[in-house]
Amino acid sequence: MMDAISPVDIDTAASRIAGIAVRTPLIRSPLLDERVGAQVYLKAETLQRMGSFKFRGAYNRCAAIPADRRGAGVVAYSSGNHAQGVAAAAKLLGMPAVIVMPADAPRPKRERTAALGADVVLYDRNTEDRTAIAQRIANERGAIIVPPFDDPMVIAGQGTIGREIVEDLSALGQKPDVVVVGCSGGGLAAGISLAIKTAVPDADLYTAEPEGFDDMARSFASGQRERNARLSGTICDALMSNMPGELTFPITRRLIGKGVTASDAEVEAAVAFAWRELKLVVEPGGAIGLAALLAGRPDVKGRVVVAILSGGNVDPDLFSRIIAA
Repeated sequence: MMDAISPVDIDTAASRIAGIAVRTPLIRSPLLDERVGAQVYLKAETLQRMGSFKFRGAYNRCAAIPADRRGAGVVAYSSGNHAQGVAAAAKLLGMPAVIVMPADAPRPKRERTAALGADVVLYDRNTEDRTAIAQRIANERGAIIVPPFDDPMVIAGQGTIGREIVEDLSALGQKPDVVVVGCSGGGLAAGISLAIKTAVPDADLYTAEPEGFDDMARSFASGQRERNARLSGTICDALMSNMPGELTFPITRRLIGKGVTASDAEVEAAVAFAWRELKLVVEPGGAIGLAALLAGRPDVKGRVVVAILSGGNVDPDLFSRIIAA
């Protein structure tokens, strides 16, 4: 399964999304450097199309569908960011889209997905199987399923972030010593780790997950895919996948193998820090890597560090509460 995706696939994805996806910047903060004791760069995927890195993989997968298959459209399942990414990609490519979303997904994510022209089907994440629902709809329509992470082309699309990190740091005469990647099912972590390790083999990578939802870190420790005990219950709504992907885990285990966690309180502090000091709106799941760094996990003192701000689609009421606190 580690051979399901190669660096060439990431190069192909970079060409496919060029001029459509945003090449997001690396952002610096002297205060952040001082707090962490390192030279920190933040990859601001909050500024990506639809406010999340998910657009990269979604567009790469949808654009690869042959023209004669596009009429039946695509089906995806997501708590929000992948949903919006697929809906936006389908709209750009003139394809119908159905998105299966949990009923408790943040309202702005549900509304924006529908506004892009996708049909939204809601489900209860605690009692219903989203994959089964999506498969039934795809069978009925003859549509193609675009998974949120366990797909080679989705992984390759997310890997373009790692490719950009290496290129942009190289232009500054630097290379990444440490990269911290927020992780749910592992598509982002798998893609970025493949791109980074291909170019910088001695770089250290870490996954970052919410406390109580650290299935990837526990899987690294056991050597097999572990499940989370709960399906909900963290402020990081984008990071509640039940277990690592079948395709993503062999890649992340080989190329990363280490994980850190952050509590909801630490994530809230990171969201507030990004707003106050960087003037960026970052959703809780998108701030998990920054949260871990601010909490001292891992120890990166004296090194060149990159963390991914993976999304900015936060519920306004939640964001207001965090900022006010």
